[in-house]
Amino acid sequence: MTIQQLEYIVALDTHRHFVTAAESCFVSQPTLTLQIQKLETEMNTMIFDRTKKPIEPTKAGTIVIERAREILREVKGLKDFISQDKDEMVGEFRIGVIPTVAPYLLPKFLKQFAEDHPETNLSIREVESHQIIHDIQHDKLDIGIMATPLDNKMLMEIPLYNEPFLLYVSELNPLYLSKQVSVNDLPKKGLWLLNQGHCLRNQILSVCNQKSKPELNNLSYESGSVETLKNMVKSQMGYTLVPELSILDDSRDQRIKRFEDPEPVREISLVVHRNFNKNGMIEALKSAIKKNVPKRFTEGTAKNRIGWI
Repeated sequence: MTIQQLEYIVALDTHRHFVTAAESCFVSQPTLTLQIQKLETEMNTMIFDRTKKPIEPTKAGTIVIERAREILREVKGLKDFISQDKDEMVGEFRIGVIPTVAPYLLPKFLKQFAEDHPETNLSIREVESHQIIHDIQHDKLDIGIMATPLDNKMLMEIPLYNEPFLLYVSELNPLYLSKQVSVNDLPKKGLWLLNQGHCLRNQILSVCNQKSKPELNNLSYESGSVETLKNMVKSQMGYTLVPELSILDDSRDQRIKRFEDPEPVREISLVVHRNFNKNGMIEALKSAIKKNVPKRFTEGTAKNRIGWI
């Protein structure tokens, strides 16, 4: 068994195609195929079911590939530790940010961060929470910016801030006349939600004490965008809950209502694999983000933190 063979089975699992996997490893397809066959012979087990289209791991192969990913991550971490200072920030970092954070947080710090760290290349994409977790575990992302806690022993969470949820309510709703609202006052009907897969959806349902998708009379609508939900409310229909960063530029909007204490909040954190060793990058991101969110987000301890898992 060689490190190279482990790289080949991980590549084949990632691409599920022999030619594409070989190209990603910069070898010929016959070379990759032969080395995987040798590994299967040595282990006396089939790692891939070649009768499936596209190819997929066998039950035993899934376990082998997961262990291979762990071994390769450990080897990479050891090489990085030996060859580079753990506080150094040179090279590319792949970052996933959940869609309900990205459009409101990234513009606040990203330009200055890039200017302050010219040798750091950031590859950033918006990704839903479960995909961020999967991609960090499978070495497709280095860092996630997402809602926590996750209760995942493979991952390390570095809390950044607690962001309050605010009510965004139509002028036709009786709560529009309130200065502050209680979560117990929220109506059972008329709540606009994000699509399945968004952690914010689960948190909103939790705050509103609802277990399933509500409806607005004869309408049922789900969106992938907080801005779309706000526009639905502006059309004088229903209500939704929004993270506070999404309305900082609209603070005079009378549709915005704060909750009574203890107000519900979501915890936003940096998430990395437990073997991630670039402490300098973590500290630099943490510092840049905390400087660019309202100070109250980072002060004190959250008394009503809403989970999503």
